[in-house]
Amino acid sequence: MGINTESDIEANLQIGPTDQGMVRVYVFAGQLEIPMDFEPEEAQEIAEEILAAAKAAETMGQKRKR
Repeated sequence: MGINTESDIEANLQIGPTDQGMVRVYVFAGQLEIPMDFEPEEAQEIAEEILAAAKAAETMGQKRKR
């Protein structure tokens, strides 16, 4: 499975600070739970990557509408 592969799996995502000064990204789908902890600097880099991907996707969406 890759980025462009569609799936019927539903998942929930929670993001927040931990009491240890980390940023936790918590993914859960059915019986599967994946907690991922990141240093604040890593979390900022991930946020920048998400924003860049959103802008790229928006551009692709605009090109497809033409």
